[in-house]
Amino acid sequence: MVYTVAAPERNPGSSDGEDQPDSSTSVSKALQLLDAFRLSHGALGVSAIARRAGVPKSTAFRLLSNLETSGYVERHGKDYQLTLRVYELGKQVKNGRARELRELANPFLTELHMRTGWVSHLAILDGIDVVYLDKVSGLRAIRTPTRVGGRMPATCTGLGKALLASSDNETVHRAAVAGLKPQTKYSIASPKRLINELLRVKEEGFALDCEEAALGLTCVAATVGTRDGLSAAISASGATNQYDRSRSVRRDVRNAAAEIARAWGATA
Repeated sequence: MVYTVAAPERNPGSSDGEDQPDSSTSVSKALQLLDAFRLSHGALGVSAIARRAGVPKSTAFRLLSNLETSGYVERHGKDYQLTLRVYELGKQVKNGRARELRELANPFLTELHMRTGWVSHLAILDGIDVVYLDKVSGLRAIRTPTRVGGRMPATCTGLGKALLASSDNETVHRAAVAGLKPQTKYSIASPKRLINELLRVKEEGFALDCEEAALGLTCVAATVGTRDGLSAAISASGATNQYDRSRSVRRDVRNAAAEIARAWGATA
């Protein structure tokens, strides 16, 4: 989210040349600092936070100190990370549709994991990214670079390709123009290849990600459908060297997606 405010009067005494902060700019910049952690999987240094938030380093350091005092970030050495207080706030988000879907789909994801031994996911499309609503794993399952509440570029994930294949032309165009952010050497890097891949997904009814999001990881995904403007998909992710296209993983994923769609009352 981008916050815009009127430029305040300049503070001649500022050592880094930034404007004199007022309450509105301070709040906006503090929110920008918190947003800088959105795509992070751990702690960040002040320089990285300032760069992601687009604020001077001295401003980042001052506001991080305030956020630390308030209990929203904590410092580990020279790095900062979010605290449980932010997690508690996030749990209060009243997104009834996503919460309802997650609770409904979880038993099906659990059964999918038990059938395949693979990590199962539930995700929705937000812009041109996938946002993970749920994840079911086990002690022997392969590690995946995913987390509930996290996001990844849709064009390099099976879930994302399944969702894009059922999206409108404008969304697909945006993904082809601005969403090609390769994560590995196997990720889709050209609009033409993306379009061809989405056509294949529509024809075959499932999406495949072979080491496009992470090396050594293969993902099979299928769309659940849409209800009340919310589109969802599920997937199973496992080790590439254990995947055989003749195995039942694709069937299990598609069957689970169909069961969730029926229970959720989704449309194609």
